[in-house]
Amino acid sequence: MDELKTGTTTVGMTTEDGVILAADRRASMGRLTASKYARKIYKLDDNLGLTIAGSVGDAQKIVRTMRSQLNLHKLETKELSIKGAGTLLSNILHGNKMMPFMNQFILGGINEDGGVLYDLDPAGGLMAHHKYTATGSGSQMAYGVLENRYEKGMDHEEAKKLAIESIQSAMERDTASGNGVMVAEITEDGFEVVEEKEVESTLN
Repeated sequence: MDELKTGTTTVGMTTEDGVILAADRRASMGRLTASKYARKIYKLDDNLGLTIAGSVGDAQKIVRTMRSQLNLHKLETKELSIKGAGTLLSNILHGNKMMPFMNQFILGGINEDGGVLYDLDPAGGLMAHHKYTATGSGSQMAYGVLENRYEKGMDHEEAKKLAIESIQSAMERDTASGNGVMVAEITEDGFEVVEEKEVESTLN
């Protein structure tokens, strides 16, 4: 049944300090809310995170594969760049396009120049984003908030608040999104999940 869970809203934003990733917590299966505590943001490495939208089973397979491949690269050669990790995931998805992983992904990380953001489709299409991106069934509502509220030069905390508010907007109108917001930030300090109290204070 995990394979059938779909519907979500995920957002990625770059800042001078790194990357913000945000997602709702609802996993739906048709008209049924299958879980109110779904995890849609995953740590791949200390400087790299991934959001998932689509089939949970497919996404979990991708997370396991990416983690193992990234660790293997560290042991055999050297750590992949964020662009290299994006190319790796793109190649995995493209290599399975005849029986695709039914997902959209946002890959976010930090390098010496700051935050880096990509989104990927089931066929392995890889697209870079310099400001923000959104995926999932509620992405149109999220984009409406991001397009209207985003300002060049926003600091990290302002961007975090905007990401949360864009997910909240999607939850108001998209029935497949809901049950709270998960937020993770990737900075020079590493990958960190934002405490629920901080997220809730922004929503209230």
